[in-house]
Amino acid sequence: MAAPELTSPRSPRVLAARRLARRNARAKERRFLAEGPQAVREAVVRHRADAEVGREGTLVEVFATVEAAERHADIVEAARAASVSVHTASDAIVAEISQTVTPQGLVGVCRFLDSPLSDVLAARPRLVAVLAHVRDPGNAGTVLRCADAAGADAVVLTDASVDLYNPKSVRASVGSLFHLPVTVGVPIERVVSGLHEAGVRVLAADGAGQRDLDAELDAGRMSGPTAWVFGNEAWGLPEETRALADEVVRVPIHGKAESLNLATAAAVCLYASARAQRARS
Repeated sequence: MAAPELTSPRSPRVLAARRLARRNARAKERRFLAEGPQAVREAVVRHRADAEVGREGTLVEVFATVEAAERHADIVEAARAASVSVHTASDAIVAEISQTVTPQGLVGVCRFLDSPLSDVLAARPRLVAVLAHVRDPGNAGTVLRCADAAGADAVVLTDASVDLYNPKSVRASVGSLFHLPVTVGVPIERVVSGLHEAGVRVLAADGAGQRDLDAELDAGRMSGPTAWVFGNEAWGLPEETRALADEVVRVPIHGKAESLNLATAAAVCLYASARAQRARS
């Protein structure tokens, strides 16, 4: 087994990657970390797709333990074939960069992926997930994954929401971050007005909503272009945000559960819209 290339935690390359664990460093460099074979694999695919259309590639470099480089030789070879530098490093170095309890041996340094809201709207989206006041990074990444699975056209995080590039968000997305357009840092008022101008109906998901999701489906009101606004994990959406939406819709609770968590509610809402839209097409 070959010796690792990087063994010193003081290596400038290692220090630069470690700094990306901090939000201010990510914002300054417009780079983030993607950990694990699934995330790095998807980053390679996105990198190649970007290069094919003349855009700057997503993936900057990859750090891998010797064992991980051998176990995931297909990912390493694909990265190198896409002209991405792959550095083998000691287990301790990769663990410091990834900063997880159980490192998976592969970490990619990636460029930010977000698109302007104007680009998202210009594509005439039919299904959008909007995260307003979402503060938990794991929830943000999981909702993004749900949106990807449901076939959404974009995800928007408002300026009151968590950093999309937080390592916990990236991990929770399980590679979906690289699949669909994302917009970040836009005030909710601007998001809603832009969606309305693009002909998209805006629904706020809230347990106290007057409209029932099942009733909306039965009435045939879910088949058009739709954006779902999801709120804070603990206290939902503030009144001023609910007032911006066309309707406030609740997911019906048919059993005895007090409520649904954010990601579960988002999955139910997004799949309901996706099914209604497919039935119409």
